[in-house]
Amino acid sequence: MSGYTAGHGFVYFCCSLLFFVPSCKAFNGGISEKKQERSDPQMFDQLTEVRDVVFVIQSQKNSYHTHRAEQRRTELLHQAQTLNQSSPDVVLLHKFSDYDGNWSILPALPRLASQYCQTSLWIVFLAEETNVNLHNLLQVLSKFNTTKEWFLGRPLHDDEPTIIHHYAFSEDPSSFSYPDFMAGWALSCPLAKRTAERVNYEPPKSDFTIDLQHEIALYIWEESRGPALTVVNEFCSELQSLSSTGVCATTINTYLSACGNSVQKEDVFVAVKTCQRFHGDRVPLVKQTWEKDAASLEYYSDITDSCLPTIHLGVPNTERGHCAKTFAILKRFASEAVTQAPWLLIVDDDTLISLPRLRRLLGCYDPNKAVSVGERYGYGLSRDGYSYITGGGGMVFSRVAVQNILAGGCGCRSSDAPDDMVLGMCLTTLGVPVTHSPLFHQARPQDYVKELLARQSPISFHKHWNINPVAVYQHWLAEPNNSRAHSLTKTREEL
Repeated sequence: MSGYTAGHGFVYFCCSLLFFVPSCKAFNGGISEKKQERSDPQMFDQLTEVRDVVFVIQSQKNSYHTHRAEQRRTELLHQAQTLNQSSPDVVLLHKFSDYDGNWSILPALPRLASQYCQTSLWIVFLAEETNVNLHNLLQVLSKFNTTKEWFLGRPLHDDEPTIIHHYAFSEDPSSFSYPDFMAGWALSCPLAKRTAERVNYEPPKSDFTIDLQHEIALYIWEESRGPALTVVNEFCSELQSLSSTGVCATTINTYLSACGNSVQKEDVFVAVKTCQRFHGDRVPLVKQTWEKDAASLEYYSDITDSCLPTIHLGVPNTERGHCAKTFAILKRFASEAVTQAPWLLIVDDDTLISLPRLRRLLGCYDPNKAVSVGERYGYGLSRDGYSYITGGGGMVFSRVAVQNILAGGCGCRSSDAPDDMVLGMCLTTLGVPVTHSPLFHQARPQDYVKELLARQSPISFHKHWNINPVAVYQHWLAEPNNSRAHSLTKTREEL
C-alpha cells in the first residue's frame, strides 16, 4: 500500500448530519426582530462610489473558468471607466493565495477584510455567471448605512428539509433564507471584519462544505446572534437574455457559453460501479435510461455476469467507500487495454446522467491537461483541508489526470475508504485543481431549490429513494429527441 493514505477518509458525509441543526423554534426566537430591524434600510444622500467597493469573483483555476472570470473583471473595469470613476479592486479568488480552499470564502475572509476594509465599505461577491450593472449596484448600496452590519443578497429557501442542508430547520425549512450566489451577494465591511475575527477562533461546526451559500448564511446568522440575509430584489435571478427590467444591479449569464463542439461519443469511457445485489434493479434502470448514449461503457461488480454483462476486477464488494474498486477502474482505464478515450466518467449504479450534456460540457476543457470535473465538496477547509468531486453525481477525469493520480503514489488506506475523498486528497497533494460544475448533483431533484434547477440543463442526479427514476430521467435529463412525452406523468413542479 502506498505511503499516501486516506487520512480523514474514515469520516463520511453522513457524519456531518450530527453537527448542530438549528430548529425552527430557535430561529423564530431570535431572528424575527433582526429581520424587522433591517427590512427598512436608511436612505443616504451620499452615493456609493466604485472606490468604496471591492469585488471578489469566485473564480476557479481551470483555464476555461479563469477566462470567464477575467471577462467579468474586464467588464467591471470598462463600466467604471464609462462612469468616469476610478478602477475598482477586483479579486480573482483562485489567485488570492496558494490555498485551494479559498473557494469556501471563510478561509479567505480574514485577509480580504484586513487588506481591503481599511479603505473600502463593501465586499461584493460575484460568480463567474454574474453580470453587473455597476451604476445600479452603486445606487443599491447607497441605501444602506455602512457603519452597520449588512448581509445582502437575493433570497433562496428550502421547500422541504433536505440532506444537502443537513435537514436544518426541519419544522419549517422556508423560514431560513440564504443568498443565491449566482445573483451576487455583499457584506458591509463592519460585518466582514467581525466575521473574519470570528473565523480565527470559531470554525464552522461541520467539517464538510456541501452547499456553500447555505453554510455561509448559517455561519453569519450565528444562531440568531448575527444578521439575517437582507433581501435585495435588485440582485436579479433572471438570465441576462430574459431580463426586461432596467433596475437590476445584477443578472445571471447562462452557465455554459459557446465552447466549440461537443466531444465525440467515443471520447468518453463510462465506468459504472455496481454489485450483485443491484443487478436486478439498478442496472436495468441504467439500461432503460442513459446507457444508449454511451459508446463505451462497462459495469464493474463483485461477480462476472455475462448477461448484463459485468466485469469482476478482483476486488471484493464493500458496503461503502469503494476505494479499492475505484482505483482498480483507474488502472484499467490507464492501461489502454479497453479504451484510449481521453475522458473517464465514473458513476454509481443509481446515478442518473445525461451523457450528451456531459459531452457538451467537456468541450470547454482541454483533455491534454489534468482535469477533474463534477460537483465539488470540501472537507476540513477551515484548517488546510481538501476539495473533492462527490462520487454520486459522477466524477470526470481526463486521461492525464488519471495518469497523474496513479503516478503520484496515491492509494487507499482500506478497501472501503471513501473513494471520492481519497481522490480529492490525492489531487490536492498533486496540485491538480478540482473543478466545480453546478450541473452535477449528488442528490435528487427535490433536494434542490426549484429556482436554481429551472435555469439549468442538469447533467446528473443521484439516488432512487422515493422517486420514479425513469420519470426523473425523462423529465430532467433526456434530450428532446430522446424523450418520450407519453411516459411523463408528472410536471417538473410535481417532481
